[in-house]
Amino acid sequence: MTLIQNTISFVKKQLEHAESGHDWHHISRVYNNAKRIAEQEDCDMQIVQLGALLHDIADSKFHNGDESIGPKVAGEFLAAQNCSQEVIDHVVKIIENISFKGGNTTKTFHSLELDVVQDADRLDALGAVGIARTFNYGGFKNTPIYDPEVAPKMQMTKEEYKNHRGTTINHFYEKLLLLKDLMNTKTGKEMAQGRHEFMEVFLSQFYSECDGEK
Repeated sequence: MTLIQNTISFVKKQLEHAESGHDWHHISRVYNNAKRIAEQEDCDMQIVQLGALLHDIADSKFHNGDESIGPKVAGEFLAAQNCSQEVIDHVVKIIENISFKGGNTTKTFHSLELDVVQDADRLDALGAVGIARTFNYGGFKNTPIYDPEVAPKMQMTKEEYKNHRGTTINHFYEKLLLLKDLMNTKTGKEMAQGRHEFMEVFLSQFYSECDGEK
C-alpha cells in the first residue's frame, strides 16, 4: 500500500472508539476539504494529506490537555513508514500549530501546507456539521446548552480557553463565529462564508424559539 493508504488505515484504527466529533469521519471531511483547497494552492500535496489525516491522532482534549501525545504518535508512525526527517518535522509542526487555542496564540511555525490544513479543519467546525459537532461535544462533556445569564467570554488566553467551561451556545461566539475571519486561503474563505451564514440563521431561530416567538 502507499504511504497515504497506510496512514488512512492507521488513523481509522487509532480513532475507532473516538468521540464522534473527532472520529475518522471528522478526519475524512478535513482530508477532503484539505485536498480541495490544496488544488488551488502551490503546495506539497503529500504534506497536506498527511497533516490532515494525522492532525487529530491524539487530540489533547481527550488526553488530559497533553499536547505532546499527538505529535509524538504521528512522528513515530511516519518514522516507521520510512519518511524523511523533513517530512516528519513538517507534519509534526502542522499538528502542533493547527488548533484554535483561543484565537490569540501567535503561530511559531508558518507554511502554506499548515494554512491549508488549518482552513480544512476550521471548515469542519462551521455550518451544519459544525453545529452538530458542537452540540455532540457539549453533550459528551455535559455542558449546559444555553443560559441567558451567562455571557460569552471573549479574548481568552490559551490557558483560559483550555480550562473554560461555558455553555454550548456561547461557544459559537467564543470560537465558531470567529473562524470565518481567521481563514488563511482564498478557497477557505469562500467555503467558510456560506457555513458562517448558516450558523447565524441557526442562532436566530434558536433565540426565537427560546423566546416563544416561533
